[in-house]
Amino acid sequence: MADIRIKKRKRMRGKDIKAISSELEAALGVQVFKEDDPVDMAESSEFNLLFVGNDILGLVYEGRPFLTVRGVIRYKPVNRFVTVDMGAVPFITNGADCMGPGIVEADESISSGDLVWIRDVKNRMPLAVGVSERSGSELTQKKPGKAIKNIHNVGDRLWKSGE
Repeated sequence: MADIRIKKRKRMRGKDIKAISSELEAALGVQVFKEDDPVDMAESSEFNLLFVGNDILGLVYEGRPFLTVRGVIRYKPVNRFVTVDMGAVPFITNGADCMGPGIVEADESISSGDLVWIRDVKNRMPLAVGVSERSGSELTQKKPGKAIKNIHNVGDRLWKSGE
């Protein structure tokens, strides 16, 4: 089992679930958990986590909710994506930040500071969740330097806690 520490897990009220769900729906373009789904909020060492049943499908980073990589796989969002070339995949899955030259496509609606999910160009599978440091149009310009700060990726402690 992974060594992520989860404490103070408690069931959320219906109106709180609805508020988070509508915020995620507006950002990602798809419906996520419903008001009658069993959603729990828990504290961890890095950020708050959203459990749907026993699966960690969401996180709250700096007061903003977003899906984990498992949540992206389940709900298949259509917005806030960044696509990287296959050369960037091993680095991102090892926790590295996403650099500008590796980006081949990005959602134009992304603003600097938005939470985004990163996918590979070949399989279109989610690899990581991060904070964009550039707007959507700037992400595709392949400028050198860090473009997205990686906060959660396939293979990290949060991912392994769901296995």
